[in-house]
Amino acid sequence: MIDKKLSVPELEQMAKQIRRDIIDMIFTANAGHPGGSLSATDILTALYFRMMRIEIQNPQWEDRDRFILSKGHACPVWYATLANRGFYDRAHLKTLRKLNSLLQGHADMKKTPGVDMTVGSLGQGFSAGVGMSLAARYLKKDFHVWVMIGDGEMQEGAVWEAAMAGAKWKLDNLTAILDKNGLQNDTFIEKVMPIEPVADKWRAFGWNVIEIDGHNMTQIVSTLDCALTIKGVPTIIIANTIKGKGVSFMENQPEWHGKAPNAEQYRQAMQELGVAQ
Repeated sequence: MIDKKLSVPELEQMAKQIRRDIIDMIFTANAGHPGGSLSATDILTALYFRMMRIEIQNPQWEDRDRFILSKGHACPVWYATLANRGFYDRAHLKTLRKLNSLLQGHADMKKTPGVDMTVGSLGQGFSAGVGMSLAARYLKKDFHVWVMIGDGEMQEGAVWEAAMAGAKWKLDNLTAILDKNGLQNDTFIEKVMPIEPVADKWRAFGWNVIEIDGHNMTQIVSTLDCALTIKGVPTIIIANTIKGKGVSFMENQPEWHGKAPNAEQYRQAMQELGVAQ
């Protein structure tokens, strides 16, 4: 269970700490994906520190809520969130991508405490979330399944197969969260394969659609609460975000999809995130 639900100001401060951890992890490893990790930070903070029913000392508790980061390359945000939530010691954050570390380049449910689904190939995490939601219904469990997908990931056909299944089975115990930051890999979504009109497409597939500012913590909290009240259909929250949020030179810049900062960039990023130099 959540031992203490953080207030909105406390969530905002925790998100800032998680962003610092993301930058520190990727700088130390000299590898990783900062852009999409930073865009997702506020939402993961709200989920783990306010919304989700979990037990830190028993990560495999069968009645826990589930979370899947289907855009798995952004796992630094997941790792930093889990560490700050207490699933493992923060010292592990310095071991990102090292041999035998708990924290590999993509999250592994057999290695990392608190990870509910191994992620890698885009689209598959969302499909697994549909399966977990169906399993909850079959087992008469009341846990909720949250799945974050990326807007580049929406170009995968598996996403739409899962969306059809979620609507068919009226999975109101499933909430998808679209981290809509407008970029993928090395350029903008619109240049690769346009996905608009996103909201209309999800409505056409039978989903309840809510659009928010994915960096407004008050909106995030109220919308996550609202998603739990929707019955008879699954919900998708379309979160409009900024890739690289919180670090000025990373924001909305495609090059920071998968790139580590150098020493000077690291110092600037940490200073912007509130670390005295």
